[in-house]
Amino acid sequence: MKSDRLLSILLLLQTRGLVPATELAERLEVSVRTIYRDIEALSASGVPVYAERGRHGGIALLPGFRTDVTGLTADEARALFVLAAEGAHAALGLDEALGSALRKVMAALPEPHRPAAELTSRRILVDPVRWMSGPQPAVDVAELHDAVFADRRLRLDYRHSGTGTPRTYTVDPYGLVVKAGVWYLVADRDGVPRLFRADRVRRATLADEAVVRRPGVELADLWDALRRQVEERPGRVRLSVRVHRSRLDLFVRLHGGALTGEPQPDDLDGPGGPEDPDGSDGPEVGAAGDGCGEWVRAELAVDSVEWARALLSFGPNVEVVSPPEARDVLLRHAVAVVELYGEAGGP
Repeated sequence: MKSDRLLSILLLLQTRGLVPATELAERLEVSVRTIYRDIEALSASGVPVYAERGRHGGIALLPGFRTDVTGLTADEARALFVLAAEGAHAALGLDEALGSALRKVMAALPEPHRPAAELTSRRILVDPVRWMSGPQPAVDVAELHDAVFADRRLRLDYRHSGTGTPRTYTVDPYGLVVKAGVWYLVADRDGVPRLFRADRVRRATLADEAVVRRPGVELADLWDALRRQVEERPGRVRLSVRVHRSRLDLFVRLHGGALTGEPQPDDLDGPGGPEDPDGSDGPEVGAAGDGCGEWVRAELAVDSVEWARALLSFGPNVEVVSPPEARDVLLRHAVAVVELYGEAGGP
């Protein structure tokens, strides 16, 4: 609608100052000619707006002109009040600032929108932490936050997973990302984008040199590329497993990220299959028994055969079919568990 577009132009000019007409047209998805017609309409309504011609020209408001109009629709007002509880804002030390900002927004909202916005804040809650993720280590994200905005290089003492001794790197930070309650620093190391988990940073020190960022590269672009590298990383080992249906939901919830596809019905399931070679009823496994159609076949892409030991918690409800080396891993750890509890006086 034209009225929405006029308000958007007014707010953009109020926020940005001098803005080229081509940029306004691109942002609002209209032609430059339409933008100039809208500027004439604003001027006719009393808004002190003018155009500067030339290479570095654009459209601007007279200095000192401000409007108190928020321009928020009812849905936009509600969206502002759907916020994460004890999440990103708390880690950055911005909880109080957030509460103050929301009170100011609420006061500036048109009267008809206020009840819906207030009700949304009471009826919708976003908790970014995954179930049963365990206690999160204390992370001084504020220190990294300050470093990111200082536009200087950063020296990190960083402990990699599986190592006890931190290593020191000099990086060029682009920004911080929080994903499922875990903070990451996105930075270039020797010109190559890297992810650093904030809870593994032992010390962060600002260097004297100015940050060196690649031209045209934004945080969102780097994060998207790094995220896809993690999610689409091919596993070096493929495990073929049989999963009892009574544990399939839990199996997918815990290890769905390693699945190469949807689990399929097991062709060898049921009487006469490998678990029941003589066709007799075997012992019950899980909640639903071991009857026909109770097993599915799945394939996992994992880093090494040693990963297979993660499946021991499923007991007899998950069987690794191949490769043989993964079955050997499970056997070795199962024997070690039996020996441990046998030594403790068990039968």
